[in-house]
Amino acid sequence: MPIEIVTVPCLSDNYAFLLHDPDTQQTALVDAPDAEAIISELDTRGWTLTHILLTHHHWDHVDGTEALRQKYKPQVFGAKADAHRLPPLDLALSDGQLFSFAGHEFQTIDVSGHTIGHVAFFAPSLNAIFTADSLMALGCGRLFEGSPEQMFSSLSKLAQLPETTIVYSGHEYTESNARFAITVDPDNAALKARISWIEQARAQNKPTVPSELSLELATNPFLRCDTAGVRNAVGLANAPAPDVFTEVRKRKDNF
Repeated sequence: MPIEIVTVPCLSDNYAFLLHDPDTQQTALVDAPDAEAIISELDTRGWTLTHILLTHHHWDHVDGTEALRQKYKPQVFGAKADAHRLPPLDLALSDGQLFSFAGHEFQTIDVSGHTIGHVAFFAPSLNAIFTADSLMALGCGRLFEGSPEQMFSSLSKLAQLPETTIVYSGHEYTESNARFAITVDPDNAALKARISWIEQARAQNKPTVPSELSLELATNPFLRCDTAGVRNAVGLANAPAPDVFTEVRKRKDNF
């Protein structure tokens, strides 16, 4: 049977993700914003947590870790580069390092920018990548620690994944991201259609995460800094894509 991936709303606008393998009964969690919400979902489904995968050190992604560790004794994985400010790790992962969960191979990808040492977890056999606050639905994370050049490089790596990859990001920011996106890509018909869908989904309190990478490539302005539409909209028609990205990120910060 295939692994089941469950989205768990946490706090005011965070998402965590549970991955359950019915054959081995192993269950992994990507990020731990809120132990109570995660325990409730596990109890509802009768699952026991065996692994926690942490993307970065921000409190709204790790604060539930210790309570979950005490209750379930899971293995905790995270970035070696971020280990000094993450909860204690059972496995400290480097960029490109592979690990296995329930017989599925996961690749650790450094996506520094939002923070230094932020990682994403890519599982080719699940057609899934867990990106937290790097690549987000119609956006990317604010640059609290990294440079625009670092984030542009990180997003460029993610953009090379198969377009059918499903992107599991860490927050319900899509509606506000959409309001900004249309200001820097105003003639994008695919973006306009996505905005209509987002408005309908949120009106019904439905999540807009996850999303398909192909949709992000078609509508997310942070992945479209090499397109004429975005270049012209920000007045940088002939500038290199990293410079366009820097301008788009600056405008989003001030939006």
